This record gives sequence, C-alpha cells and structure tokens, in this order.
Amino acid sequence: MRRLTLMLIILLSALQWPLWLGKGSWLRVWQLDKQVEEQRAANLVLVRRNAALDAEVRDLKQGTAAIEERARNELGMIRKGEVFFQLLDTANAPPAQQ
Repeated sequence: MRRLTLMLIILLSALQWPLWLGKGSWLRVWQLDKQVEEQRAANLVLVRRNAALDAEVRDLKQGTAAIEERARNELGMIRKGEVFFQLLDTANAPPAQQ
C-alpha cells in the first residue's frame, strides 16, 4: 500500500510539473499577461500622442490661428500695432548687484 501511495504521489508530481513550471506553465502565462498589460498601457500613451499630433496637423492645415499661435509662442513674434509687455516675477528673481 505504501509503495502504491508513493508511486501515485510521484506520478501526480510528474503530471503537475509542466502545469506549474514547464514551457506553457501558469507562471509563464502570468508573466505574458503582465507583459501584454504593460504593452497595452504603452500603446495607449502612443495613441493619445498620435491623436494630439493629428489634431495639430489638422489645425495647421485648416487655418492660420494655429500658425499664429506657434509664431507667438515659439518665435516671439507679434502683429503690427500690438504692444508687447513682459512681466518679470520679482519674487523669484536674484537680488540686484550694486
């Protein structure tokens, strides 16, 4: 009886080994699931970035407002007749040298 029990335990262990630790094991499935979730998160970030770039391209193709905004922000350009004011934050400015 003891031999039979021992053989059954060995047989059960041999059958369970691939399920838990083999090539297609639960551990491997869990790792692949985790990788898939990480890739989905990365894809979502890229989809959002692509949507923003697509909207920007459409704005640049359709009207001059987007071009004007870029010229103002990136190049510091102003229209004719406008007055440019630059306000400095004196709280964060270094002390004046004398």
